Amino acid sequence: MLKARIMPTLLHKDIGLVKGVAFDSSRRVGTAMQAVKVYNMREVDELVFLDITATNDGRQPDYELIDDIADECFMPLTVGGGVRSVDDVSRLLMVGADKVSINTAATEVPELVAKSAAHFGSQCIVVSIDARREADGSHQVYTHSGTVATGRDPVNVARDAQAAGAGEVLLTSIDRDGTMDGYDIDLVRSVSVSVSIPVIASGGAGYYQHLADALGEGGASAVAAASVFHFTEQTPAEAKTFLAECGYPVRR
Repeated sequence: MLKARIMPTLLHKDIGLVKGVAFDSSRRVGTAMQAVKVYNMREVDELVFLDITATNDGRQPDYELIDDIADECFMPLTVGGGVRSVDDVSRLLMVGADKVSINTAATEVPELVAKSAAHFGSQCIVVSIDARREADGSHQVYTHSGTVATGRDPVNVARDAQAAGAGEVLLTSIDRDGTMDGYDIDLVRSVSVSVSIPVIASGGAGYYQHLADALGEGGASAVAAASVFHFTEQTPAEAKTFLAECGYPVRR
C-alpha cells in the first residue's frame, strides 16, 4: 500500500511567497528559502513550489531561483509555473526539481505531457488541475491561475493526463483554496476513482481531520496544504501522527 504523503505548497509571486483565498493570493507569507529551511526540519514528505504568475506574465520558470531552492531542499521537490515546453521540463529537472507540474500547457499543448513523460519518465511528470464548482454543481477546469475557463470536466482532464503518461495529478479546488473549510471531497473522489495514478488533493485543509477525509472519503493518495501550516500551530509531523492514529500508513 502506498503511504499517505503530506505536501506543503509554496505559492510564489514576484519576489516572495503569498497565500490568499480562492486564488486571490495577495497576503505575503515570507520567502521560499526561509520556508524550505523550516520544512526541512518538520518531517515533510514532499514540497510543492508553484510560480503562480509565470504563465500569465508569459515568463519561463525562474531556473536560478529553483536551483537555489533545490540546493537547500532535502525532500522531493515538485516545481510548476510557466512550463510550456520539453526544454522547460528538462531545465527544471537539471537544476534540481524532482518532479515538474504542468497546468495550463497540459490543456493548450496536450502533447507536452506525453512527450515529457516519454523522455523523462512518468514518475517526474505531474499534471496540475484547478477546478471550480459551477452553479449547477458540476466542476469545470480553469487554467492561467484560475482565470480562464476551459469548458472541460476535471475527470476527463485527469483521464487524459493518465493516458498521456503523467505519473500523478495535483487536484486543486479553487473554491476551497485558502478557506481552511476542508477539501471538496466530491471533487477529489470523482477524480480519484476515475484514474489509477495517485491523486494529490489540494485546497481547503484547515485541520488534521480534513487530511484524513481527503484520504478516506476522497480516495486521494496524498494531501497538499498551505494555509494550515502557514497560519496555525499545526505541523506536518503532528499531522502524520494523527493520520497514523486514524489507520493511514505514513512515512516516518
